[in-house]
Amino acid sequence: MKIEETFIKDLVIVEPTVFGDERGYFFESYSKTKLEDLGINIEFVQDNQSFSKKGTLRGLHYQNPPFAQTKLVRVLEGEIIDVAVDLRKDSPTYGKSFSILLSAENKKQLLVPQGFAHGFSVISETASVMYKCDQFYNKASEGGIKYDDPSLNIDWGMNLEEAIVSEKDQILPFIENCNSLF
Repeated sequence: MKIEETFIKDLVIVEPTVFGDERGYFFESYSKTKLEDLGINIEFVQDNQSFSKKGTLRGLHYQNPPFAQTKLVRVLEGEIIDVAVDLRKDSPTYGKSFSILLSAENKKQLLVPQGFAHGFSVISETASVMYKCDQFYNKASEGGIKYDDPSLNIDWGMNLEEAIVSEKDQILPFIENCNSLF
């Protein structure tokens, strides 16, 4: 397992070591010990999974403290553009976004720390996404940012006019008006 840093502090790409042969492949998608050896000490408490069809856009979501969540995101089937936005007001990268192609084929994972909004778009016919969380869901602490905030200028890899977006996500505020407590 190896870690690749991004231009945003604490937001990292986790790449598992894949062992392949004529039968197929094997890899550890998560190892608490190996991540701790790489300096990542997170106690995950819940796994979530979603299935979405092409054109679906989910996000951008976060939970405020004390229920803020770190997420370790990976794709079991298909391809997504995974996006994280830094909401830490004291960070030099506040308001900056990072995106990466996560797929069943590349097996990369994105570790999204507390203090970030997270979302993804589905660019394959379907996608199954799994993510580990270090905090349970808490409705009272949830928040979000509208996916098409012009100040973020996120490339979701799709025509946003054709995106399939929940009613809840369509009415989220832009970052300047969000209720982030980070």
